Amino acid sequence: MRLFLKQLRNRLRTFGQTIKQTTMKKLMIFVGALTLTGSLFAQKPASDDARYSLEGLANLNTSNGMNFTAPSLRLRYFVNDNIAARVQFGFGGDGSSVVNTPSHETHTYADVTDPSKTGTVQIDRSAWDLKLGAEYHLAGTDKMSPYFTANVGFGAGSEEQTWTNVFYSNPVDPTSDLAYMNGFSVAASGGYSTFSWGLGAGFDYYVADNLYLGLELNLTSTTRTNENTIQDITSPLGTQTITTLGNKMTYTNIGAAHGSVRIGWRF
Repeated sequence: MRLFLKQLRNRLRTFGQTIKQTTMKKLMIFVGALTLTGSLFAQKPASDDARYSLEGLANLNTSNGMNFTAPSLRLRYFVNDNIAARVQFGFGGDGSSVVNTPSHETHTYADVTDPSKTGTVQIDRSAWDLKLGAEYHLAGTDKMSPYFTANVGFGAGSEEQTWTNVFYSNPVDPTSDLAYMNGFSVAASGGYSTFSWGLGAGFDYYVADNLYLGLELNLTSTTRTNENTIQDITSPLGTQTITTLGNKMTYTNIGAAHGSVRIGWRF
């Protein structure tokens, strides 16, 4: 009897697993068919039916390796089926602030002779950018809307650093490593502003009614103006203020992609 019950339980367990697997397969097939059906019947809307679009962008910068910059938000207004105006706002400045660069950092330095004594370096950063532009859409297909774009941009960023009981391991050599230094402190601040222009091309691909995915690549030229950097250095001998004059530089990303992966909604 025990052997019979054991065999029965095993058969029921196997039957239950088979039913579960079959149900999951059917569910996956149903979801896939539903997605495919939505894509098959999806069409790009006419401007009279959906004047606006709102989209999120994951921005890619390859001018210095491959980095994803902070995401942005873009609003478009379609004047007609071919012409759209757009405005884009993001945190991440001109693209130099990558996602893995935190807005706040704290570093600790211990005394090599007495590890219980420590100093800290705190760093706070912030950045934003605003871009205004226009798009010209080509005929494309029922699902795809390719376009060319032109834009101008403005941005700014700032950074503040506070060193407490930390200074250069060789106080007369600012290129030396930082180390614990009792009685030393530094308060430094600086910032920058940017102006940019760009030309690019991209496309919207409608995967469902009014829902689209897209890619965009741009060639950009950016002028960056660095503000004066001010350092207040306190040591056992007193306090000294050092001002480093800002400068202006212009760089063009030729041969480097400023791209974005996009998902949006027309309404």
